[in-house]
Amino acid sequence: MTDGRVNLAQRLEDQGITGVGRVHYNLMEPALMTAALRRGEGEMGLGGVFLAETTPHTGRSPKDKFVVRTPEVEDSIWWENNAPMDPAAFDRLEADMLAHLKGREVFVQDLHAGADAEHRLDVRLVAELAWHGLFLRHMLRRPERAALDSFVPEFTIVNCPSFTADPARHGCRSGTVIALNFARRRILIAGTKYAGENKKSVFTLLNYILPGKGVMPMHCSANHAPGNPDDTAVFFGLSGTGKTTLSADPARTLIGDDEHGWSDRGAFNFEGGCYAKTIDLDPAAEPEIFATTSMFASVVENMGYDRETYQLDFADDSITANTRVAYPLGAIPNASATGLAGHPRNIMMLTCDAFGVLPPIARLTPAQAMYHFLSGFTAKVAGTETGVTEPQPTFSTCFGAPFMPRRPEVYGELLRERIARHGATCWLVNTGWTGGAHGTGRRMPIRATRALIAAALDGSLTEGSFRRDPNFGFEVPVTVPGVDATLLDPRATWGDPEAYDRQAARLVGMFADNFAQYVPFIHDDVKAAALG
Repeated sequence: MTDGRVNLAQRLEDQGITGVGRVHYNLMEPALMTAALRRGEGEMGLGGVFLAETTPHTGRSPKDKFVVRTPEVEDSIWWENNAPMDPAAFDRLEADMLAHLKGREVFVQDLHAGADAEHRLDVRLVAELAWHGLFLRHMLRRPERAALDSFVPEFTIVNCPSFTADPARHGCRSGTVIALNFARRRILIAGTKYAGENKKSVFTLLNYILPGKGVMPMHCSANHAPGNPDDTAVFFGLSGTGKTTLSADPARTLIGDDEHGWSDRGAFNFEGGCYAKTIDLDPAAEPEIFATTSMFASVVENMGYDRETYQLDFADDSITANTRVAYPLGAIPNASATGLAGHPRNIMMLTCDAFGVLPPIARLTPAQAMYHFLSGFTAKVAGTETGVTEPQPTFSTCFGAPFMPRRPEVYGELLRERIARHGATCWLVNTGWTGGAHGTGRRMPIRATRALIAAALDGSLTEGSFRRDPNFGFEVPVTVPGVDATLLDPRATWGDPEAYDRQAARLVGMFADNFAQYVPFIHDDVKAAALG
């Protein structure tokens, strides 16, 4: 039995998925909410949000992600970063998952990944949970209803959280598995309710497919000046560095908060929504994002709330510190209606330096930009993970190693070429600590970060004086109106300058040790940038 709207030549049985129970095709938000509540998948919160809990998995499971090793991709996958799965093991996993779904209710969503029609990917989600359909409906781009009658999925995700994988039979590591088969154009997700696996699986697909078309995929947020999409800025950064916060500037138009492409025609959003962190969300500092936590059909994930009043507790990390809200871009008043923009004029590489060494902003040469892009540095701080008692460096190449199927130099060269062709100015922005490392110093003032980024975007920052950083060789502004000049010189913010020098030398050594793996694959100017 089926309901909803679908291309009658592209039903599940036409894809070899047979024997399931009732199939709901492309339900809209009210129907998905109704189904999720009927099935006891979560609760309705204030304003009509959907409250979901995904324990025991409250984040991605990168060690359980696999790429099927087929002849089509053998020579193009970065196997040191992507665990291989045997095709026969994938076939067994798929057969067992589909057998598990026999007679079960499933929810299908047909969606676009990519605002640029020339480069978009048409994706189908077959979900065991109604709220996963709601989540991905927010995160990707929704076709016009009439277009569903002719929609042909290019890749299909089958997501079955109640199925437990068998490592011995399915060639995986645990009962949780995310398996991508590029040859079969299918993704299997099992053993986890964490909705972000759906989103990042699609991002991984695009990170493999688009470089072959000469398009640069980017783990970044993006915005542009109001009415001027040619004045575009992108913000690379790992989780916790401020991508969502700094791009959601009410004075600029938000293109998107996480995933974009850069083609010969300009930048474009892969997604149609945002997946924002909510732990300690401040309604004064981020009113637009805060407002989405009480909007109908927003998906609020793993947040604590009062069981009588249903009032959300933004400080509650009892389930996880990785609390989230998913919502469509249209929920943000200044969001772009098209998701399209011009070529980026400014590229911001965000890092949260818990060592207190890096300046709040620095200008990079193209070679330095590639160095920091390949490094993908941020830092973990004490208390974030068991056993972390002092700042620890995290290097995630291209600011998103878990989602990079190809070797990092592929993405680095694409960025290098784009910067050279379009003359983008590159900046390193430290949203981490100043006046000492974590535990001694203080967090970089968000007001100062916003002022520095605003000065970079309006061009006034480039008109001032710069000094050369003795540790990394990049250029640091000496004075910026409205910003304490001492803040611009990290060494001057430390009570013990010699302690700063020792900490800086440690960090430079960490960068060098990490970057050694890329030296055989890069140009001489990038090697020189690595030496400061």
